Amino acid sequence: MISGTVETAETLKAILKTIDEGIHVVDANGMTIFYNSVAASLDGLSPEEVHNYHVLDAFPSLTKETSTLLKVIQTGIPIHNQHQSYRNRKGIQIDTINSTLPLWLDGELIGAVEVAKNISKIKQLSDQLLDLQAKIKSPAKKANKRVFASYHFSDILSRNPLMNELKNQSEMASRTNSPVMIYGETGTGKELFVQAIHNASNRNTKPFIAQNCAAIPGPLLEGILFGTTKGSFTGAVDRPGVFELADGGTLFLDEINSMPIELQGKILRVVQEGIVQRIGSGIAHRVDVRIISALNEKPEDCLTKGILRHDLFYRLNVVYLELPPLRDRGEDIPFLTNYFIRIFNEAFHKKISGLSVEAEKAFCHYGWPGNIRELKHAIEHAMNFADEEGVIELHLVPSHVKQAGAIDQGQTGFENADIPPLKLALDELEKQLIDKALKQTSGNIQQAAKLLQVPRQTLQYKMKQK
Repeated sequence: MISGTVETAETLKAILKTIDEGIHVVDANGMTIFYNSVAASLDGLSPEEVHNYHVLDAFPSLTKETSTLLKVIQTGIPIHNQHQSYRNRKGIQIDTINSTLPLWLDGELIGAVEVAKNISKIKQLSDQLLDLQAKIKSPAKKANKRVFASYHFSDILSRNPLMNELKNQSEMASRTNSPVMIYGETGTGKELFVQAIHNASNRNTKPFIAQNCAAIPGPLLEGILFGTTKGSFTGAVDRPGVFELADGGTLFLDEINSMPIELQGKILRVVQEGIVQRIGSGIAHRVDVRIISALNEKPEDCLTKGILRHDLFYRLNVVYLELPPLRDRGEDIPFLTNYFIRIFNEAFHKKISGLSVEAEKAFCHYGWPGNIRELKHAIEHAMNFADEEGVIELHLVPSHVKQAGAIDQGQTGFENADIPPLKLALDELEKQLIDKALKQTSGNIQQAAKLLQVPRQTLQYKMKQK
């Protein structure tokens, strides 16, 4: 029995050593019983300098009050996702997100474990961005304020009726201060619309700040959004957040559905009251910020999944724009293809006149999941290998796009199968559903759109296409 317990303990230690996060375990007296190499590298120590030592002996800069491990041993209350910033023994600045948990056995507190995730590089990059944005906001740099909003409505190019209708709606919305929410797949041009709205508004001489809410740990994102106060957590400094930096201008919150749900509640307060408080500060700052948010999932899906608060959604979804994917904008594929060819002709010093017939078929039949961004990259790929003059042949385009041309030419091995093209079948089914919805609602487009669960403007566009 003892042998089995020892083997289990050794197996657990082996597993903990392979984890790429810092792990520090102490017993009920604060003595270190496990300290992995990742934690050691963060602290600039060796495991031997910490193992079997009391926390305060291994880390003399800490006290009973500042050590999260000792605090958890004393209270038995876990501490989740706490941001810590400190210099290790080698003088290197380290930023971590720590979670410290009590260890219980048969109702007795036997120790605590702390898991630390290194976010030093992310923190360094975010600080550099905030410092740069703060400099741009300063009076001495007024001439450069618009560097972060370089696109205008003239840069949104499309021959698609729905896209041009959305463009017109956006121009009208730019005259007000109402919140705007934009949904679109990756690469559909959400940021072009956001920047164009800012540049066409009466805030165009004020700051434009963009913040992506994805892939940044919640505690770090909170500091970026609201700012920090010296002493609010270990190593914290006085620094304004993006709400303060965007005061008087526009704040673009991209992928807001990726923001932790508890942080969304704090955003809601700023939206409702126009007041922001830095972390650890009791002083409230009034800010005048127009918020434009973007989603990479449909709003209804975000609400159903519980990754977007209903109350925040209703606050931010005043003006709603849904950008159609490139696959639903057939007329834009050749139009934008020729536009990008002209761009790369100038950049690569070539004189390409367009696509070959086969390449054009492949482009028109490919689904473009990456949308306009993917189309641009496909053209750039082909232009790297094209001759100085002539056209882009099929063999020059990316292989996954080339396959669409092969399918179009019947090279599938199933040419005699009695199956209609998928796009035609889907178009016919869509037409039938639209007709049925309009019939049930006696031609009321608004009610039909609700039945079909699509925006009214999308239904109107599809009706024109039928």
